[in-house]
Amino acid sequence: MHRSRVFALLFDTPEQQAADATAFWSAALGASVRPIPAEPQFTRLDDAIPGLATVVQAVDDAPRFHLDIETDDVEAETARLVALGAVQVGQWLECRTLRAPGGHLLCVVPVHTEPGFFASHARSWE
Repeated sequence: MHRSRVFALLFDTPEQQAADATAFWSAALGASVRPIPAEPQFTRLDDAIPGLATVVQAVDDAPRFHLDIETDDVEAETARLVALGAVQVGQWLECRTLRAPGGHLLCVVPVHTEPGFFASHARSWE
């Protein structure tokens, strides 16, 4: 058995437009901006969507949205989603990038939230 939950909504934005996208989405959603110094490609939009990390990610690709699913077992959650029809298209550190039916990207990541919050909001899978 493992557990997972939607952790984050990411605004993937071409690198040259990331600052403008951050300014727009923070104002549009009434969020405060918090850069992540250890990972400069990510900028958090705090309190944009309660219970969900909201992030602008600078990418070297086309603009899009994607979800991060956090889990206490990356391999098991990846296998579960692949069995549902997703295809693994990449890996970055411990994270797996998948393409869901319909073409949408999503990432499977280790737990990032506080353990009690994760335990009370995650779904269990066999």
